[in-house]
Amino acid sequence: MRHDDITVHPESDRLPRDAQLAWRIAEVASDPVAVLPETTEMIINRVIDNASVAIASVNRHTVVSARAEALAHARPGGATLFGCGSDIRVHAEWAAWANGTAVRELDFHDTFLAAEYSHPGDNIPAILAVAQQCGRSGAALVRGIATGYEIQIDLVRAICLHKHKIDHVAHLGPSVAAGLGTLLDLPTETIYQSIQHALHVTTATRQSRKGEISSWKAYAPAHAGKMAVEAVDRAMLGETSPSPIYEGEDGVIAWMLDGRDARYRVALPEPGEAKRAILDSYTKEHSAEYQSQALIDLAFRLGADVRASGRTWDDVKDILIETSHHTHYVIGTGSNDPQKFDPRASRETLDHSIMYIVAVALQDGTWHHVRSYLPERAQRADTVQLWHKIHTVEDPKWTARYHADDPAIKAFGGRITITFADGTKLDGELAVANAHPLGATPWTRPDYIRKFRVLTEGILPPAEIERFLDVAQRLPSLRADELSQLEIALPPEALKAGTKTGIFNFPQ
Repeated sequence: MRHDDITVHPESDRLPRDAQLAWRIAEVASDPVAVLPETTEMIINRVIDNASVAIASVNRHTVVSARAEALAHARPGGATLFGCGSDIRVHAEWAAWANGTAVRELDFHDTFLAAEYSHPGDNIPAILAVAQQCGRSGAALVRGIATGYEIQIDLVRAICLHKHKIDHVAHLGPSVAAGLGTLLDLPTETIYQSIQHALHVTTATRQSRKGEISSWKAYAPAHAGKMAVEAVDRAMLGETSPSPIYEGEDGVIAWMLDGRDARYRVALPEPGEAKRAILDSYTKEHSAEYQSQALIDLAFRLGADVRASGRTWDDVKDILIETSHHTHYVIGTGSNDPQKFDPRASRETLDHSIMYIVAVALQDGTWHHVRSYLPERAQRADTVQLWHKIHTVEDPKWTARYHADDPAIKAFGGRITITFADGTKLDGELAVANAHPLGATPWTRPDYIRKFRVLTEGILPPAEIERFLDVAQRLPSLRADELSQLEIALPPEALKAGTKTGIFNFPQ
């Protein structure tokens, strides 16, 4: 990897393009290096993973709304929409919007955490949509996805957005633009312009993940993907972009991040170096914020111990979770969000409340992407009582492990201590989730397939499940005319349609 120091420069410096981060990213994207077999295999896993969570959310209100908007932008030979089959095609940017929303809605796909947070699977919907519309092969799609993952993860390792209250999709816009550049074999100059444009229009505040979390949490990455598609389109037409977008004296770093004295060290692949960052990412076994994955697994174990001891939840006096800075301040009591203790909070808020999540995991010993969030589950009296006994603190040990560069040390878990009314304690800790590559049961292809079957059961006909799994696993060999088969068709009567009127479907 090549490490570049990124600093702010006054306009008088006339910073050369080859010294700019956006240009370096574009060079990585335009490098025709081959994709490693293990990277290809993981890309197939994540295509399956994305599809499973998209279909599980296909009839949720947010996804129905996004699909209604996309369906108003039909295009023969365009891109497909999850649930609609291969006969219905829309403009690629709208497919990126609708499919990206479906993938993100349940907060149940892959993750990478470092200086910043990310769900790098968010790259796939936009890159797939453009591949379908522009007649690219499965092999070209694999190359584009490998770049998208590489760039987003490399940015996430180096540049923190959240401490400046900038939403993490500001790294996604550039990564999707880069991935599209690889997919379409674009010149470095064109990719460079599109990366700058994409970053310029995808910076937003983190209020989307604060307080009463709204449906925009699902829309945010889809919007970034849509903006990136449009940015690449304009760059291909010869349009230019704000430059240098990162290092300029009025650029993103100077005014949105660490300021004029900032210095970031960004590591990107050298020319000819394979793009393998996807192998450092990890998916979710449970439908909740990633920092809760290990704590859910731990809560299952501790809950079973409580039941085996003959105690009841009424016997619990206090539950302490010692964890990382991020977990404490984003999904723990350090956030100071009263909504995280509200039994009537939105699903989006509940899946960002580690107090709620641990309470339910302790009691139920299982986690379900629908049942664990039902209003009647959240409002159950004994759960509310237990939920309000839980609090978090930051432990520097867990914060250090969260930020560690060594994969063998890096961890996103914590320690749970249950104190009973008689003063006795029950405790345990877990560093990484069971499904993590270093966990007790690291996930391989059969686990991704099982997740797909579980999440699509009762939604898709068995024949459609098998057809999609077969096509997805043949991804690298798919011809351009076969790429539309990477869609999923629900029976027409099973696919909900929107009932509200908006601008795009306004009656003529």
